[in-house]
Amino acid sequence: MALDMNYVRNQFPSLKNEWAFMDNAGGSQILKGCVDNINTYYYSNNVQLGGSYDASKAAANAFGEGRKKIATLFNAAHTNEIVFGPSTTVLLQFLSKSMASQFKAGDEVIVTITDHESNIGPWVWLEERGVIIKFWPMNEETYELELDTLDALMTEKTKLVAFTHVSNLLGTINNVKEITAFVHARDALVCVDAVAYAPHRAIDVLDWNVDFYALSLYKTYGPHHAALYCRHDHLQELDGLYHYFYGKDKVPAKMEPGNANYELSFASGAIVDYLVTLGEQAGATGSNRKKLEAAFVDIEEQETILCKLVLNYLQKRNDCRILGIKDGSDPRKVPTIAFTVHNKDSEQICLSMDKHKIAIRFGDFHARRLSDHLVLNKNNGAVRISLTHYNTVEEVAKLLASLDKVLAE
Repeated sequence: MALDMNYVRNQFPSLKNEWAFMDNAGGSQILKGCVDNINTYYYSNNVQLGGSYDASKAAANAFGEGRKKIATLFNAAHTNEIVFGPSTTVLLQFLSKSMASQFKAGDEVIVTITDHESNIGPWVWLEERGVIIKFWPMNEETYELELDTLDALMTEKTKLVAFTHVSNLLGTINNVKEITAFVHARDALVCVDAVAYAPHRAIDVLDWNVDFYALSLYKTYGPHHAALYCRHDHLQELDGLYHYFYGKDKVPAKMEPGNANYELSFASGAIVDYLVTLGEQAGATGSNRKKLEAAFVDIEEQETILCKLVLNYLQKRNDCRILGIKDGSDPRKVPTIAFTVHNKDSEQICLSMDKHKIAIRFGDFHARRLSDHLVLNKNNGAVRISLTHYNTVEEVAKLLASLDKVLAE
């Protein structure tokens, strides 16, 4: 494998304990560099921005540095296209409220059955303004979203299509570039939830030409913080959420009421520093963006190895229902694996796995509409194993050996 796993795991001090963390889709472990940045900010820059004195200017520079680095993560054209907030849920609620005046009664918004509620609820709220909400259903056999089905839903009144890059339950990558082009050709905008995608593949909002794209940094190796990309022309059109004297052109501050968290924004820049270093270790040269892209090639390779091991095991069992793609080598699959076991309660499986110091999760993972549609409640939800590149083959071997014992009980 290409990644230097000793280096990788040393960047995550919390991995040095008896637990194997395989609930990463709920929240990844945090990089040492992010924690170091938080301390640096508090000890060196803990003043309010906007002052004339040197410490305030230094704090503003640190905050700006964090935003610039996260813009590199997105491959945004402009640093000020990045809006910071406490979570993807909050940022998408902000977005829907700031867009509300752009909709009139009879306009249509399309959401999907496969999304986390973060990218459904904020748009369903627009029904109060007379907006018609339509659900883009998935293929019942493959659990995938298909353009033919979307085409049947879209009309000249469709203003926005909100969908997920990767379902946090199914782990399937949707073709954002293709869907976006399809939607744009019909004169509508797209809003993409990237939370379950961002830890696993390089983001490229420029190439995909998306309008709005949100992710949680605390699920991408950073602190409890989030970021929303708003294409600059759209960002200027949004209604402000801050004080009345923050005009439409005061971007992105008008979308960060009460100010973004300075120390967490600065700290999040260490995510990009880490990825750049991985790219350099892989032999990449040139811009930090090129190095970041090289890092994700190696990350994908490591995760594919792990994903194949888990899915191969589950496929050999005749009592498991795997949700989503079953082939771990399929490039459309990230290592987020959900399943149910015949006549087994998902909560009890996880409680038993706790005894083996394996951290996994059960439930609907806030994809309640999809969970209900798949009738997962009869098993107390699904069991979800969500891996990332810092997990090891040895940890997966322990997982599977433990799961074998638990399912035999």
